[in-house]
Amino acid sequence: MSQQWIDIGVNLTDSAFNKDLEDVLERAVENGVTQMIVTGTTADESEQAVALCAKYPEVLHCTAGVHPHYASEFTTETEQVLRDLYKEPSVVAVGETGLDFNRNFSTPEQQIKAFEVQLELAAECGLPLFLHERDAFKTQVEMLKSYRDQISNAVAHCFTGEKEALYGYLDLDLYIGITGWICDERRGSHLHPLLKDIPTDRLMLETDAPYLLPRDLKPKPKSRRNEPLHLPHIAQKVASLVNKPVEQVSEETLQNTRRFFGI
Repeated sequence: MSQQWIDIGVNLTDSAFNKDLEDVLERAVENGVTQMIVTGTTADESEQAVALCAKYPEVLHCTAGVHPHYASEFTTETEQVLRDLYKEPSVVAVGETGLDFNRNFSTPEQQIKAFEVQLELAAECGLPLFLHERDAFKTQVEMLKSYRDQISNAVAHCFTGEKEALYGYLDLDLYIGITGWICDERRGSHLHPLLKDIPTDRLMLETDAPYLLPRDLKPKPKSRRNEPLHLPHIAQKVASLVNKPVEQVSEETLQNTRRFFGI
């Protein structure tokens, strides 16, 4: 196999994968995506992700956390569930956590509270953070700054922001997760010049499947469902934008991902 990849963000507990999960994993591995990290977005989904990892230990690891959309459901019981999950060997990060002031499914106050608890948990358990942020950069970066010395590491997952946000996260020594958003000429082209500003030891790749199917994929799957097998397609786009052979991007992102998640 000439190139090997790790998809750092796959929503495999999503109902879109209920019927053919095994096939999805097989197709991914056949296309060089030999490991995937399942995203936990609620306490329940994080438990499901751990159960999934137990079924496919060779291929899967996961995160455990509460996405800002579900911050209103965050209780002391949630905190205890997460604390227990961080002892599981398959759990390699705290998250998906952060702030989303774009849709405010939970109020900003609820989001800030839930994020703060998860920052404290990350400091306590030593795992890195898997971060979500949308239209909340200033608040999120301030909260991260106050915890940065206590936290082992963090990645801005599915980064789609502007230069100010990228530089703000890089100043805090964060890693940057890039998705098929860069394959969308309508929404992702502002990222193209920014890719060269991401240090080679800070870049990681992800599909965020089943979401964010690369727009320039041909032929497109009828279902419009994204899968981890499309990660090499995203990598090819990255390679062309940073002017590197795709083999080099594979090697660099593989090293970064293994170092970050300790896998």
